[in-house]
Amino acid sequence: MSEAGKGVAAMVAAALLWGLAPLYYKLLVHIDAVEILAHRTVWSFLLFALLLLVQGRLGQLPAAMNSARALGVIVLAAVMISTNWLLFILSVQWGMTTQAALGYYIFPLVAVMLGWVVLGEWLSRAQWSAVMLAALGVGVLTYGLGVAPWVSLVLAFSFGLYGLVKKRLSVGPTVSVTAEVAVLAPVGLAWLMWLETRGAGVFGEDMLDSFLLVFSGVLTATPLILFSYAARRVSLSTIGLLQYINPTGQFLCAVVIFGEPFSGWHMAAFGCIWVALALYSVSAVSRERASRRVAMAAAGPSTTVMNSRSEASAKP
Repeated sequence: MSEAGKGVAAMVAAALLWGLAPLYYKLLVHIDAVEILAHRTVWSFLLFALLLLVQGRLGQLPAAMNSARALGVIVLAAVMISTNWLLFILSVQWGMTTQAALGYYIFPLVAVMLGWVVLGEWLSRAQWSAVMLAALGVGVLTYGLGVAPWVSLVLAFSFGLYGLVKKRLSVGPTVSVTAEVAVLAPVGLAWLMWLETRGAGVFGEDMLDSFLLVFSGVLTATPLILFSYAARRVSLSTIGLLQYINPTGQFLCAVVIFGEPFSGWHMAAFGCIWVALALYSVSAVSRERASRRVAMAAAGPSTTVMNSRSEASAKP
């Protein structure tokens, strides 16, 4: 398998793990969401720290927080991602996984809007159309249900703001995520210890529950590692397209497995979002191809000839 093929396989595996995560959290529906989040944070930190230790990069962790500004960015990112994690767990427990799926569907469009508002990034006509369609979908669902899909909106904006904050970090994804959970781990550990002193903690009471709580670290770390592997080997447009496997998996879990209601209003809203994402994806692919052509032209004719020879030699 080529490096690009390995990257695609890794991205598909990561997206599937994220998409099927509601099945895991449904098994823990009888446990308080904050306690689950605390376990997820502590076990994730241990796993990420072990990974950096094996890679010989554990020394990069203090360097990622060596100034007040860097530490502030890490703390802000940690708050955003922990908010996202907690609300996702709660959405499964509340029977609102459909809203969670909608939130992760509209996240790319929220990220585009944040880039325009905060960073002054230019939006194409197709991207504007996609954003407007997404807003229409949310409006339709709000009208139909009589209340805004606030779970979807908070999940989309918390993850969008998390991505925006991450742009301020100069360290790699694994180190930055480890730094984030390192900031959160003492809080999570203190909460778990407090629960144990009150006799309210569930860890150790049931073997299956205890195993599943420890497994939360694996479920958090593994897709992030796969995502980082894929990001170095395939184009951003490919990653963007494959990432839609995640909310699609959540959507299928919610409607097919959990039996959550999916009314005509839901269908209309999701239809708007799916069309919006199709427009956005086509625009993203076109822009990336245009950028490649410009880069090849700027590199000179020799690069074009070499690429042509490589393509010819790759043909059967």
